[in-house]
Amino acid sequence: MTEIEIGMGKSGRRSYGLDDVSLLPAKRTREADLVDLGWQIDAYEFSLPVIGAAMDSVTSPDTAVELDRLGGLGVLDLEGVWTRHHDAADVLVDLASMNEADATVRLRQLHSSPVDPDLVRQRIGELKAAGGYAAGAVSPRSVAALAPTLLRAELDLLLIHGTVISAEHVSTTPDPLNLKQFVRELETPVIVGGCVSYQAALHLMRTGAAGVLVGIDSGATATSRSVTGLGSGMATAIADVRAARMRHLDETGVYVHLIANGGLRTGGDMAKAIACGADAVMLGTALTAAFETPGRGWHWGRSLVHPDLPQGRLVRTEQLAPLDVVLNGPSSLTDGRLNLCGALRQSMASLGYESIKDLQKAELVVTRG
Repeated sequence: MTEIEIGMGKSGRRSYGLDDVSLLPAKRTREADLVDLGWQIDAYEFSLPVIGAAMDSVTSPDTAVELDRLGGLGVLDLEGVWTRHHDAADVLVDLASMNEADATVRLRQLHSSPVDPDLVRQRIGELKAAGGYAAGAVSPRSVAALAPTLLRAELDLLLIHGTVISAEHVSTTPDPLNLKQFVRELETPVIVGGCVSYQAALHLMRTGAAGVLVGIDSGATATSRSVTGLGSGMATAIADVRAARMRHLDETGVYVHLIANGGLRTGGDMAKAIACGADAVMLGTALTAAFETPGRGWHWGRSLVHPDLPQGRLVRTEQLAPLDVVLNGPSSLTDGRLNLCGALRQSMASLGYESIKDLQKAELVVTRG
């Protein structure tokens, strides 16, 4: 890609967001009923390419169970309030009635309590007892300490999730996490991220990860771009990581799944992310429109409660309908906030594509930027 001169001593690539591109219709269309939204990672199959974000305001144990019933996957934040407090559901009910300032203070108080390993096992057990997949997320700094607990709890899928994650971390800690060694020793399939560049993604894929999260804190609650200066347009990031996957596949014969994470609001965004190369999407704000999500109108990111450098904001969202309606409709709105998967299905039908893999072949045009 041609670089643009920023000044005499520096140049850079243009980066495109999903709002900067559109899907180009082809010569064929099909009935929406003839579209398959299913995908698979490792041995786990899903009928919807939707993952509930590992955010306390989005995914509770109950929400994860409902997402599983509907064909998606819910990921519990194993360092959030659900694993620090037995009465997390009641705590979040109280939080819903607070103003922004008081709610932010309360969230930081809640996160001052340590993660309880017994409660981690209990929450994972609740997911498994409901008959669904048990997926949880931990930060890179905590994964080694929690590993024995996760192994005993028999987690189905593990996300190692940070704002930015790499396979090579320079640290003064005597024994920093060796991501490659850890992933390969763990029997549980691992998804790692976030990342937005070709080289970072390629290194993460070489750890043996089953999937890579693409995106750096780019959703409604994110402030990383202003606080730390980090970021990239989502369309460009997915396309770059897709190129890394192609190289990794050529080198190893192993296909690594890409999960687009951050700033996806509608079924159209989902369709464009998949056309750029994603296999599934992780949704946060979009799912808070569901009555079942535990934020009850408040939505926040994991980095909001960082003890030293908080990033993110607490935002108000509108709960509109049951989760089934948010994902599968029918919708009474014209702005795309409901029937997300129905919109994705219609987009694929209008383009003539039968499956998620087929949609990855779709042609895109740049409409802005």
